[in-house]
Amino acid sequence: MVLRRVLLGWLVTVAVVATGCSDDQPAQSSLPDAGSLLREAAAATKDISSAHFGLKVNGDVEGVPVHSADGDLTREGAAKGTVNMDLLGQVFEGEFVLVDETVYIKGPTGGYQKLPASLIANLYDPSAILNPDKGIANVLANVQNAKTEGKETVDGTPAYKVTGRAAKDVVEGLVPGVESDVDITFWIREDNKQPVKATAALKGADDKPASVDVTLSDVDKPVNITAPA
Repeated sequence: MVLRRVLLGWLVTVAVVATGCSDDQPAQSSLPDAGSLLREAAAATKDISSAHFGLKVNGDVEGVPVHSADGDLTREGAAKGTVNMDLLGQVFEGEFVLVDETVYIKGPTGGYQKLPASLIANLYDPSAILNPDKGIANVLANVQNAKTEGKETVDGTPAYKVTGRAAKDVVEGLVPGVESDVDITFWIREDNKQPVKATAALKGADDKPASVDVTLSDVDKPVNITAPA
């Protein structure tokens, strides 16, 4: 009788534990390894020829001159779009075209001004996003303590969410002005492993939390970027 009670108690315990874990364990165990995901994503990013990008700084971050940007870019380094950033001591909001080592900027009024690309490269360089040596591919390849957190949908695209940490000198190629290592999150497409979004957590003004979001879409769609007439 005693043995029977012990066996019944053990079976009930096993059943309860199994029931309690059934919602979490299979999902966690079925997630792909974070390191493998990041390596595949880095390789996939290096093959991207063009893309639409978005960049947004959430919060006030000292040393980060760009507030937001949106546009198209190519792997060769050409880019065009709109930007809001601190430029030459004032806030500039308008259009830009980057081609052949020259940047053309146009504010709300007037025409384009022609400037050397090197003049603003240290402030914000959108061409770096697809640069394999200092852009998204480089960050993906150098994420530390990576962990696959789960699956989420980003703008209708099923993706794996991977978190980790990236060194300052790795991230500043993508977001100039970053002053320390950052916690970073990537959303990587389930199908072709291309990144669709990255978020870097930063320390904002007055120690308030802040972040930078970078998104990629319309990958490899034809883009024509030429100097404005």
